[in-house]
Amino acid sequence: MTQASTQGTVYGVGLGPGSQDLMSVRADRLIRGATHIAYFRKKGRKGHARSIVEGLIAPGAIELPMEYPVTTEIPFEDPQYNALLSEFYSRCVAQLIEIANAGCNVVVLCEGDPFFYGSFMHLYTRLLNQVPVSVVPGITGMSAAWTATGQPITWGDDILTVLMGTLPEKMLAENIAQTDALVVMKIGRNLNKLRRALAQAGRENQAWLIEYAAMEQQRVLPLVEVGESVPYFSIVLIHGNGRRP
Repeated sequence: MTQASTQGTVYGVGLGPGSQDLMSVRADRLIRGATHIAYFRKKGRKGHARSIVEGLIAPGAIELPMEYPVTTEIPFEDPQYNALLSEFYSRCVAQLIEIANAGCNVVVLCEGDPFFYGSFMHLYTRLLNQVPVSVVPGITGMSAAWTATGQPITWGDDILTVLMGTLPEKMLAENIAQTDALVVMKIGRNLNKLRRALAQAGRENQAWLIEYAAMEQQRVLPLVEVGESVPYFSIVLIHGNGRRP
């Protein structure tokens, strides 16, 4: 295919934690004006990012769902997991480059912030030096979560640690014991392991669970009051209590 004299731009647009009124003005403008909208989703699902922008996409805009070949079916430490995802990201990038080389802009919807544990990062590094790429930051889910508790997450010189619930239990416990303030993401099926790690660190009674921060179904509870299962979109917090005037 012949490359257009002017390439389009691929925009990685942060949507924030899940509420349209927490999106930036720039994100809103780009989404409403987009002729091409791409977003990640699990096969058979609408996609969380796509749900956030319901009603904002212009009539006639071309939608490009990018369906993960695997999510939790294979352990992420399995070599096949990385191989499948690498091939998937390469296919997505090829499609985005084709659109940009045709002179069209394309908006890639990103939950939270595109550069914070998001899938867009894997596209970004592959797109660099091939087509113009622009990133629009968004409010992170953890920011919405600690705001939902009504308490500051850090004071003075508190150290904040961000962990993934997918980490080994021993590593979780060690990091939880050493930090002042804590954010743990990707809870879901990792809840019981995280509870054990918090107990080993002697901090289970300090922990809060926030489900669906900033969304209609938001729920905030001390972790000790939570049942045996929680949604994937859950965050566990421990507030810092550092220096203050």
